[in-house]
Amino acid sequence: MTHNPQPLHLDAEAARASEFGQILVNSCFTFGLCIGLSVMDTTLGTLVANLGYDKVVTPAPVFIGDTLTCHSEVIGKRESRSRPQAGIVTFRHWMTNQRGQEVLSCERTALLAREA
Repeated sequence: MTHNPQPLHLDAEAARASEFGQILVNSCFTFGLCIGLSVMDTTLGTLVANLGYDKVVTPAPVFIGDTLTCHSEVIGKRESRSRPQAGIVTFRHWMTNQRGQEVLSCERTALLAREA
C-alpha cells in the first residue's frame, strides 16, 4: 500500500534475519493510520485544510498483529488572520500498541471552520 519494497516489510525470511526477527509494518502506513483514526474525534466536518505535519517520530516498531490506539490532544489554537470564518488548531497525535508503548507521535496543524 505504500509501494515501499524494503524486504524488512515484505520478506518473512529477510525480516527473521533482522534484529527485529519479524516483519515490520511500514512507518508511513502507521503514520497514515494514525491521522485517519484521529479524524473522527478532531476534524470531521470542520476541516478546511491540513496545513502541515511536524515532529513525526517512531520510537518503537509496529509488527503485524499489533493492536494500535490513537490518542489526540489540542496543543495550540488561534484565529486565522486571513480567513475570519476559520481557525488554526495544532494537535499532538500519538499511537500506542497493546503493551502501552508509544509507536508514533506527530503534530498536525489544521485550518478548521469556526462555529457560526
